[in-house]
Amino acid sequence: MRAVQVPAAGADFEVVERDRPEPARGQVLVRVTANGVCHSDAWAQGGMASEYPRVPGHEAAGVVESVGEGVEGWETGTRVGVGWFGGACHVCDPCRRGDFISCQRMGVTGLSADGGYADYLVAPADALARIPDGLSDTAAAPLMCAGVTTFHGLRESGARIGDLVAVLGLGGLGHLGVQFASKLGFETVAIARGAEKGDFAKQLGAHHYLDSTAVDVGEELSKLGGASAVLATVTDAAAMAATVPGLAPRGRLVVLGAPEQPLALPATDLISASRVVAGHASGTAKDSEDTLRVAARLGVKPMVETAPLEEAATAFARMMDGKARFRMVLTT
Repeated sequence: MRAVQVPAAGADFEVVERDRPEPARGQVLVRVTANGVCHSDAWAQGGMASEYPRVPGHEAAGVVESVGEGVEGWETGTRVGVGWFGGACHVCDPCRRGDFISCQRMGVTGLSADGGYADYLVAPADALARIPDGLSDTAAAPLMCAGVTTFHGLRESGARIGDLVAVLGLGGLGHLGVQFASKLGFETVAIARGAEKGDFAKQLGAHHYLDSTAVDVGEELSKLGGASAVLATVTDAAAMAATVPGLAPRGRLVVLGAPEQPLALPATDLISASRVVAGHASGTAKDSEDTLRVAARLGVKPMVETAPLEEAATAFARMMDGKARFRMVLTT
């Protein structure tokens, strides 16, 4: 099979031929048809993989090719996705409490095991999500990370249907977050840089648009009544912090992006209205399956550019340079 691998920490992608893997007990072999390119794929290059060479990619969509011994509920030919969640240990304390996304030995597709930059990948059965008929593989792939992160982050935020919800950023995650929020019945505010993005935000379903370069975001959110939740999809710590004064009492800033800078906040902004800043860790395979099903039913669609597997390095660079509109997807 073809694969795009990182041969060593810090090295560039290389296209290679490998023997097709076979599933062990509890595993499933997936024939990959599409794989989204995510910013977190840079972690494989940055030395965070468990071993090298490593095939990155955690937004895979494809078809079950074969199943290993002991696998139940999955059959050859079933359309499936494999995301960031690469299986739980089912032994640690979080797993015993049913909090599988907090598993202390959780597998991460593309880091602890080879991922979707290939014709085939092997995944634990508990890492699979069914893809509904209403979604193409190229649409389903980005939903396995960018989609589940925004959808599950929103439904875990504590906001109720009808509440004011803001989405900070209109990139790969943000353009999905706005769609989910508006289609699920929230009064939706999109926040981004530049007045020219206002029309696009409205096309996605936003009821309000705030240009962060022209207004005080916190003040404007307060004028709208205060946001029950802000989904922060950007990697700008200062932009995240600027939304906190606009949270409603007991409102929650849900941190989805990972800034390199520390998140600096005046304690009084939190204490005065019992506001919360919370991180959100993607979701399990079942959460991804919920995301796919809801997206198909409501018509939430990622905007993608496709490239053949062999052009993974070019697609990755385009994503890292911020030129992709809005998710790059590798097709096999």
